[in-house]
Amino acid sequence: MKKMTLGAFEELVLLTVGVLKDNAYGVTIREELEENLQKDISLGALYAALQRLEDKGWVDSRVGGITEKQGGRRKQYYDITEAGVRALHEVKSLRNQLFDRLPLPKVKFLDL
Repeated sequence: MKKMTLGAFEELVLLTVGVLKDNAYGVTIREELEENLQKDISLGALYAALQRLEDKGWVDSRVGGITEKQGGRRKQYYDITEAGVRALHEVKSLRNQLFDRLPLPKVKFLDL
């Protein structure tokens, strides 16, 4: 079986879904990402990433109730799954292992 990979944007979306918990739906995910990344995120790119994450079993989606604010439309909410949390931990572990091996120049700290 082919190992599923987690792209950089997917990783950020998955982390954001986890951070937002029960309030993770398209608009709130987009707002959180734009605030943290300081750049515009298209809803099309976001929903495509959410669909890939759902296909991989890393997020589940559910439909919320009808609200007047939504003009009678239902919100699609997203929840991170246990498999999604494991995927994030694996990526974090790999990044940390590689970062620890990165030869960095020695920096002299000034005593202030």
